Amino acid sequence: MTRLLRDTMEDWADEARVPHDLADRALRRRSWKPVGAAVLVAAMIAVVAVFVSGQREPTAVVRPAAGVTLPARPSPAPSDVRADTENSPPAKLIAAGRMAVSAYYTTSREVVSENEERVRRAWSLYDPRTDGYERTPYAWVDVAPGLQVAAVLEGDLTSTRLGVLDMNTRQILTWIDLEHPVASVAWSPDGTRILATAYSRYPDLLEGRGDQAGPRMDGSPRTGYYLIDVQEGTTDYHELPPLPGGLMTDDPITNMNGRQDLGWSLDGKLIWGPTSTAPDRVFYTLAGERQEAPEGQRYVRRSPISATSPDGRLVLGGDGLPTEITEAATGKVAGRQKVLQLHAWADDGNVIALGCAGKCPDEFDNGLVLVSVDGSKVVQLAANGESNREGSWRAVLTLR
Repeated sequence: MTRLLRDTMEDWADEARVPHDLADRALRRRSWKPVGAAVLVAAMIAVVAVFVSGQREPTAVVRPAAGVTLPARPSPAPSDVRADTENSPPAKLIAAGRMAVSAYYTTSREVVSENEERVRRAWSLYDPRTDGYERTPYAWVDVAPGLQVAAVLEGDLTSTRLGVLDMNTRQILTWIDLEHPVASVAWSPDGTRILATAYSRYPDLLEGRGDQAGPRMDGSPRTGYYLIDVQEGTTDYHELPPLPGGLMTDDPITNMNGRQDLGWSLDGKLIWGPTSTAPDRVFYTLAGERQEAPEGQRYVRRSPISATSPDGRLVLGGDGLPTEITEAATGKVAGRQKVLQLHAWADDGNVIALGCAGKCPDEFDNGLVLVSVDGSKVVQLAANGESNREGSWRAVLTLR
């Protein structure tokens, strides 16, 4: 789940924001006519303690089977439209077609030193018992496809303890103790494995104070990642250094951000890391070796979500006002939408997007909408709000 990338410099510490001049740039770029807006239960039940070596090509280390049985995904999956336009952040489930807002987070800054701040996230998770959202105490949350289980990190910064939470009972199915601290988790597309990105320190640190704060220039503290098979009960660690920062390197692929979380390819056969260059991601094998981008896979920029419609015919375009959807086979424009960003396909004909309020005099006044491919139909999903202020909420979209 997931959100679209704002400009690289605005990705500092994951405080993604719509560029302040997005509307002006879009209007200058083109004219348009408005068209409508449990792995190791208790960790010590198994009598064998395993320490993964962390080499780039490690010998696979398999712990004794101590996996957990995951709840079955609903079949058929719900496909109705659910909105909450009265509350911000939302109090009731927001969903459309195949996608739902499974969680959201708000950010705040705290002073670390005279010349340093860090960004904290406060996570709220969908609660099927109330059909709303519940504030959590976790450092990171990611929901598996089907909205039955969530991966959570204990604490509020980096963590060495990962839990698998049953969203229906609110019980932890298993805790997984990790040797290396991690700062993000991501479920595989099939909802059976977890990718956890490891860091030597908390990655969301900024140099300076207030409006003058920017990314630290000493590089990302990423050290590697864990691949965790929840049902099999295996946990493997691989080293993977960060991409270079781009100031003193000849490498054409760079990333100046401290947080360089890893994600899954659409088929779950590869993993990828974000870049500050084009293309927006670099792929690796599950063992951490650089790999060519898989053919035929198109992504919403800097997101794990597919840009291709479920039927394979159409492709979501980049940020705009208007945005564009093109035909996959020909590249021909299939429709334009008076929205700021296209986030995910709800079905073959409708997209969850970020729309601006009113006539969009200020692109920071926005909210989630459901928009048709031709842009003629727009349904408000969430209340409009000021996305540029501290404490504004950011949605995580997950397949239902």
